[in-house]
Amino acid sequence: MAERPHLDRVLGPVSATCIVIGAIIGVGIFLSPGKVVRLTGEPGLAMWAWIIGGAIAMLGALTFAELGGMYTRSGAHYAALRDSYGPLGGFLYVFCNSTAIQCGGAVIMSLVCANNLCFMLDGASDPGSMKAILIASALIVALSVNNIVGVRFGATIQNVTVFSKVLTLVGIIVIAAFFEPSSPAPVVPLAKPEGSPALLLFAGLIPVLFAFGGWQHALWIGGEIRDPKRNIPFALIGGVGIVIVVYLLANWAYLHLLGAGAMAITKTIAADAVGRVVPENAARMVAGLVAVSAFGVLNASYLSSPRLLYGMARDGRFFSPFAKVHARFHTPYWSITLIAGLGLVMLWLAKENGVDFMLTGVVMVEAIFMLLTGLAVIVLRSRRPDAERPVRVLLYPVVPVLFVVGECLVVIGSFLDEPTRNAAWIGIVWLVVAAVVYFVFFRGRPSLNALEETGDGRRETRIG
Repeated sequence: MAERPHLDRVLGPVSATCIVIGAIIGVGIFLSPGKVVRLTGEPGLAMWAWIIGGAIAMLGALTFAELGGMYTRSGAHYAALRDSYGPLGGFLYVFCNSTAIQCGGAVIMSLVCANNLCFMLDGASDPGSMKAILIASALIVALSVNNIVGVRFGATIQNVTVFSKVLTLVGIIVIAAFFEPSSPAPVVPLAKPEGSPALLLFAGLIPVLFAFGGWQHALWIGGEIRDPKRNIPFALIGGVGIVIVVYLLANWAYLHLLGAGAMAITKTIAADAVGRVVPENAARMVAGLVAVSAFGVLNASYLSSPRLLYGMARDGRFFSPFAKVHARFHTPYWSITLIAGLGLVMLWLAKENGVDFMLTGVVMVEAIFMLLTGLAVIVLRSRRPDAERPVRVLLYPVVPVLFVVGECLVVIGSFLDEPTRNAAWIGIVWLVVAAVVYFVFFRGRPSLNALEETGDGRRETRIG
């Protein structure tokens, strides 16, 4: 009897950690610092916003580490929500994530990558042009095919891009620490927003928390990580820890090289910071680095997020083709194809502004599910007290409760911001669509709870 195709456990701790780092460090660190300074009105408050945001991210990593030790199959995030809130809760998250959040995010990242590539090569970019859309389309197709051909190839790209963008930020930090600017920094007054320091700190915390999002990707691809009970928690905590250090030092470097006033008004903060010391071709050089960063996040969309859809389909809660594994490549090829195909449709129909508006609304919904995932640790302690927990969250229940409070800040902040509040209706509508799909096609189906088919006990190819 022929062996049934399965996912292979080929990813080691380095690759798992790179997935976490690569999913968090996108283009936000090249865009958000100026907005944070502008919202807080003080460099000191801006740094405190990044410190508190990093602390909340670490609380999330510690909380998710317990879930990562409990659930070791691909799509573990879905399983944790299913066991905590029932099959509808898990389905709503995966449906919104797979059909909107990841697809929309991939479109934005593909366009950011395309626009910066154009600027690096030609010295000018034309966002929304046919050239940019064609390049973005080619990137989506190429990376989706690469990840279908094998998780090893996707992981290799992820590792390379993560090391590249971390070294980029380290390079900016080194420039700030050891090199003198070629000319005195321009004195730019920093406007002081109205409000108490606490309110301004809260306002700055919202973009910071969005910049720190992404560590949950480790839960999505657990079925292809070796020794997952050890390596998933290691990747979560280690990856978030590295990002916190890099983000704090990068913000110090921006402040040192530009000053708070210039940070608040610039649209190209990294290029301007590097240009203070290396003015020649600084903008083109940083555009290339931003393109690499966006490329890495785009790759993560096809490396990890299809495993959520695959895990739910294997559980009998989605259409059966999406539970299939390619006989030769051992990847969930239908799930990857769906997410890539939807991304291409969005790219050509909605263009950048339409996708950005939709993504803004649905990301608020994702924050609600992150909140519910934090609570899931507490729910599962009650519902499954005897479950194996190789890693237990420290200072329980203080850590998960504090993380939930932090995610509540994201949701509240989203509704305080008028454009985000208006876009949030898109997310609510998509939740309703997801619920209708569930009740029409999947309500009443028993959970299969299939045994994990990951090649355990077989010869493994090791990466990282």
